[in-house]
Parts: sequence; C-alpha cells; structure tokens
Amino acid sequence: MSSAERRALLILLSLGLAGQGVRWLATRPDQPPGEVQLIQTLPAQSPAAHRDSILALTRPLGPNERIDADRATPQELARLPRVGLALAKTIVTDREAHGPFGAIEGLDRVPGIGPGLLSLVGPHLTFSGAPRVPALSAGPGTVSAPAARALLDLNAATAAELERLPGIGPSRARDIVADRERHGSFSRVTDLDRIPGIGPAAVARLSTLVRVQ
Repeated sequence: MSSAERRALLILLSLGLAGQGVRWLATRPDQPPGEVQLIQTLPAQSPAAHRDSILALTRPLGPNERIDADRATPQELARLPRVGLALAKTIVTDREAHGPFGAIEGLDRVPGIGPGLLSLVGPHLTFSGAPRVPALSAGPGTVSAPAARALLDLNAATAAELERLPGIGPSRARDIVADRERHGSFSRVTDLDRIPGIGPAAVARLSTLVRVQ
C-alpha cells in the first residue's frame, strides 16, 4: 500500500470516528442511532376538539335551535337555510354600521334579503337588540321636537328617508313611495298594511315614528 493510500485511509477513519463522536453527543445514551425526534412547534390541542368545533358551525340548524341575529358571528349566521358565508358577512357588516335589527323586519334592510328568505329564516332567529331610532329633522322654518321623537310624514317622505326607519329597507321604502304615487296619500298610519311585507307588528312599531298630514 502506497503512502498516499495509507493517508487516504487514515482520513476516512478519522472522519468516521468524528461522526460517531458527534452522534454520541447529540443523542441520549438510550436512543437508538438514526432515530428521528420531532420538535413540537404547535400548541397542545386536541384534533378532535378542533374537528368538532368546525362540524358545529357547518351542520344545519335543528328544529328548535335559534340564532341571535343581533349578536351572531358570520359563521353562526351562515348555518341559516340559504344563507351562505358571504351573505352572513353582509348581515354582520350592516349590523355594525346601522345597529341591531331588533326584529325580523329589520333584516329586510340588508341587500340580498327579501320576503322569501325572511319567511324561511324567521323561525330560526331571535333578536336581543333594540333597533336604532333614526334622527329625523323637521323641515325649514318649523320648530322641531327632540330628534329621537321627530315624526316622519308618510305623505312627504322620500325613499331615502323612509329606509332609515327600523325594519324598512331600500326595497320596501321604494314600495311605499310607489304605492303612494299609485293610490294617493295615506289617510292614516295603519294604511301601511296595504304594502306587501308590512304587517300589524311593523305598523305598530312605526306608529311612534311616522305620521300622516
């Protein structure tokens, strides 16, 4: 064996011994060589609990299960029939901008929700908040009552003013104006019940906010 071959063999033996030393220092004495140890980087949490929480938010509502529309998250509202996550987010955005709905009629102000959907989701909803009372100002040259007690004239109000009333969205406000133009002025507040979608409960609620003149 030549001197060059002996030198190469000594280098290989040295490298092997160094590798064994590093392995011995980096592992526990009772750990088999080559065993892989995974470092835990995620917080301890049960995968089953995470799975159950996802299933709870995606399963359909039970017959007697109710969701508070004035407090629910988008994920909870998305469990309502025919209400996806996109519409649920729209509902929450409207609620944050304009205050609680207060009643099923209040949801009508949300774009994308009409009478058909209201009748479908109504049995599954509760409302814990009170609708925000709009601040309606009197006309020029008149002495106004406090803003919260100002009454809106049904026979003079625009669609933009009407849709600020609780439970009256843009589409229903347009229906009121169209009915007024088609059949003439309202003679009393209870005439509102001739508008499709406005029932006795809505008329009673609006009677403290509107008048006819």
